[in-house]
Amino acid sequence: MTTATAPSSSLTAEDRCDRCGAQAYLRVELQSGGELLFCAHHAREHGAALKQVAASVLDETHRLKG
Repeated sequence: MTTATAPSSSLTAEDRCDRCGAQAYLRVELQSGGELLFCAHHAREHGAALKQVAASVLDETHRLKG
């Protein structure tokens, strides 16, 4: 997933994936309003669908080692 215009604040360890509760590394601000947070795994799994509904994406998966 590529990064669009980034939302204002960085993600922290307190931000959790909306699917599984793991640490979030991707914030998607929706065109319809609201936001979704995803871990790297779920960001990859739902990436194509997210691109269709995203107004902006903050992708911090580069912070993961490995």
